[in-house]
Amino acid sequence: MDALLDTDTLNEVLKGRNPIAVRHAADYLQQRGKFAISSITWYEVLRGLLEKNAAVQLAQFRSFCGNTLLLPVTVDVLERAAHLWVIGRSQGLAPKDADLVIGATALVNGRTLVTGNTAHFAWIPGLTLANWRDP
Repeated sequence: MDALLDTDTLNEVLKGRNPIAVRHAADYLQQRGKFAISSITWYEVLRGLLEKNAAVQLAQFRSFCGNTLLLPVTVDVLERAAHLWVIGRSQGLAPKDADLVIGATALVNGRTLVTGNTAHFAWIPGLTLANWRDP
């Protein structure tokens, strides 16, 4: 499975606080060699570190990203996200734009979205989810 890490999972991996998620991450790296994240996830993590003025963690994050595939927000991703927004709204949902773009990034790139926030994404047609918090 080629994975795309959601922001919550990336934070767990970077902080090393959840041993189950860390084990899954280590296994994935051993098999695949590098992680992939959406540029939206990169933005969310970066803005959080900048807001906290967390210089050490920022340096660690930048180093981590040196061996991470950063998937861009393309026109195809944005179009898929817009279609998902319409689907979500028709179901009475109020999907967040960042979640839509991350989910669309996974779909467009044929990746499984790894997230602990499965409820945010479970309604998206065709999206495969994994939760590295699960054993």
